[in-house]
Amino acid sequence: MPPQSPAVDQGISELFQLLRDGAPRTRAELAKATGLARSTIAARVDELMRMGLILPQADGVSTGGRPPSQFALNPAAKVVIAADIGASHATVAIADITGSILAERSEPLDVAVGPVPVLTWILDNAIELLAQSSRTIRNVAAIGIGVPGPVEFATGRPVNPPIMPGWDKFDVPGWFHHHLHVPVLVDNDVNIMALGERAISWPACDQFMFVKIATGIGAGVIAGGALQRGAQGVAGDIGHVQISRGADVPCRCGNRGCLEALASGAAIARTLRGLDIEARNGNDVIDLIKAGNIDAIQAVRQAGRDVGEVLTTCVSLINPSVIVIGGSMARVGEHLIAGVREVVYTQSMPLATEHLSIVQSVTAERAGVYGAAMLAVDRALAPDVLTTGLVAP
Repeated sequence: MPPQSPAVDQGISELFQLLRDGAPRTRAELAKATGLARSTIAARVDELMRMGLILPQADGVSTGGRPPSQFALNPAAKVVIAADIGASHATVAIADITGSILAERSEPLDVAVGPVPVLTWILDNAIELLAQSSRTIRNVAAIGIGVPGPVEFATGRPVNPPIMPGWDKFDVPGWFHHHLHVPVLVDNDVNIMALGERAISWPACDQFMFVKIATGIGAGVIAGGALQRGAQGVAGDIGHVQISRGADVPCRCGNRGCLEALASGAAIARTLRGLDIEARNGNDVIDLIKAGNIDAIQAVRQAGRDVGEVLTTCVSLINPSVIVIGGSMARVGEHLIAGVREVVYTQSMPLATEHLSIVQSVTAERAGVYGAAMLAVDRALAPDVLTTGLVAP
């Protein structure tokens, strides 16, 4: 376990938060933004430079005399480990403290083999990627992990995950702490996808929804710029909202008429099999769409309408500016999104949809690993963590 660095003054930590956006600033600009004396700013800037968290930049514009020196975030100060665990695959990456991916690896991996084999794979591959990036474990500031099931965020423990046998209440942070004494953040996959998509594509959007449509259906909700997890960590679980045409269709949750039972990839494949069209899963549905199969196109369009029915309520409840459609089924493109838009734009209040964008994910299958990186970065550079000296070299 690497030794912990000396504590950092709270004022220095607060100043650093201003510089996290990467924009170069002079001492005078920092003094104006904080209301602190220039001598105080100078001392804190010197300390942040000593820690390696900021670096001098090209000189600012002179108003007469010597140009003022500027300072900005040093992306290379530390790195984080980001991991996106799916039902049948896993991705691990190394990112700098802006969230930019430095090295990445993905492989097929069945989450049902249990937590220890999966987490061991993440750790072993992360160490290899660190070496490729000319870094070591000592350079790691935090770890962010997404898993395909509900998570008690405060403890990082999965809670009754339906497709993760052996993971229930497993202490994921505790396991990693045997190897790395850094903050470990664990969240469900849809939440980290929301963080990743927003960070890359919509950084200025504070009212945001990411809807994942794959084997299951769920949503990540960002309101007021903050991810909303809810009291028990199940905020955004729209897959088990009942819809009007669901009636007697059974869902794996034990209820009937859930959105997931009608509009997930598996549900669409089941609908097509009822029409004597071979479709084992969502991937087969995507192949049929690409081949121009009319029945598949109509089934996907109806699934979009079903999702739109639930999202109409969400639009009235949280009034997002952007709804992003992601997950494996988003690969069918506009056929799915057209169904969503058809219902949301016709059934929602005009004021709520006047400036609402419903779009396809830009980050696609990388949304999760980007989000896991941002989860780790936000924690590693938070004022309370920085104050303890964990980020300092």
